[in-house]
Amino acid sequence: MSSKRKITVAYGDGIGPEIMKATLAILEAAGAQLEYDVIEIGEQVYLKGISSGMEPNAFESLRETKVFLKAPITTPQGGGFKSLNVTTRTSFGLYANVRPCKAFSPFIKTHFPKTDLVIIRENEEDLYAGIEHRQTQEVFQSLKLISKPGSEKIIRYAFEYAKKYGRKKVTCMTKDNIMKLADGLFHKTFDEISKEYPDIQTDHKIIDIGTALIADRPETFDVIVTLNLYGDIISDVAAQVTGSVGLGGSANVGEEVAMFEAIHGSAPDITGMGIANPSGLLNGAIMMLVHIGQPEVAEKISNAWMKTLEDGIHTGDIYQEGLSTKKVGTEEFAGAVIERLGQLPSSMVPAEFDKDTSPMNVFVSSVTKAKKELIGVDVFVDWDEPGRDPQVLGEKLRQANADGLQLTLITNRGIKVFPDGMRESFCTDHWRCRFQNAEQATITHAQVRELLKQVEELGFDFIKTENLYSFDGVRGYSLAQGE
Repeated sequence: MSSKRKITVAYGDGIGPEIMKATLAILEAAGAQLEYDVIEIGEQVYLKGISSGMEPNAFESLRETKVFLKAPITTPQGGGFKSLNVTTRTSFGLYANVRPCKAFSPFIKTHFPKTDLVIIRENEEDLYAGIEHRQTQEVFQSLKLISKPGSEKIIRYAFEYAKKYGRKKVTCMTKDNIMKLADGLFHKTFDEISKEYPDIQTDHKIIDIGTALIADRPETFDVIVTLNLYGDIISDVAAQVTGSVGLGGSANVGEEVAMFEAIHGSAPDITGMGIANPSGLLNGAIMMLVHIGQPEVAEKISNAWMKTLEDGIHTGDIYQEGLSTKKVGTEEFAGAVIERLGQLPSSMVPAEFDKDTSPMNVFVSSVTKAKKELIGVDVFVDWDEPGRDPQVLGEKLRQANADGLQLTLITNRGIKVFPDGMRESFCTDHWRCRFQNAEQATITHAQVRELLKQVEELGFDFIKTENLYSFDGVRGYSLAQGE
């Protein structure tokens, strides 16, 4: 290799500096052609009053290098501090989170020695957008936002990943039996895109049973693609069943920038003790080397790391009496890996990474716009009169009539309570009041404004509205439970 590739490096805090030092020592000994732009992130930056946890110059560094090797950080307790990971992912469009979860049995204790799966998680949307509101004394709201382009990008990435790395099956996981619109969009998009990859097997699991199967039969999965929150949860489940969360590396990939890290946290309880396992960050760095076109170096390091495990040189978190031959600290473990550079594991399959550096074919299709029509409005009100009788609320709101736009139902926490609600239904002070005309025909924004004026004149505090639309005549909103 003729020139070095510049990358952005953050030592983080907690055990971050210890495992980053060990990881970089291994990379340099293996001949990785790298130079580093070191930035400061994490707790000390937060405490300077920078809520993102990153100095402005850190963003400039990432724009220049487009590759970020990041050690764990500590987010100070208390409000006002944003997640640095979420900020980085969304700011730089790192839409794909890639987490390989592989068993290294018997050298790492696991009940599932055949596990070798990859979880590909949507990284920008879902509840991680962090759009939340307190709307009444009792009720808080968090918005789950799922887009067609976001779903298509991550699903297409999962199929392209499977194609590039010789994977045979892609499994989609959602909760579309409940969230029929948001999760339903993701599942529908998966089914559409899967037709473009006839050589790859596909299936779909509801996330609850899918998670249970990962914990019970992880060897039945190959590539899993899922939404942001679900992916966060099942990634840790899958890492744990392989034997240790501490071994897992992670890639966060966008169209221009990519970030590589360990999946574990900053472990402040063992900071400075020299016993942390650098394997998670090292495996993230191995993924980075493949990404930047140095797969031969990645193979050399991965094989030396596996050989070290085979030889029983283990940090305390993975040490097993009767199997491990020596318990070592962070630096000594790194030294053992360096000593084995150029060697291959004898019982585990040697690493072999794809040498094709051409980008994967990930794109968003053009969409034919549907005919969008306004056919109603949900008005959310804060109402806490004694007894909280939905019948009383409903009769009052029936007095509002904006040129035929009238109350049709009231729900509380999604359950229909008026008309003809169940008297056993528990009600909070947060009410969704749906207004449509008798034919559910189109209405105007002027009618909505007039309706809100009348609701206010009736003495109600409306806290939020959601317009109800149809798209090419298909309802674009959910029905209430019991409707």
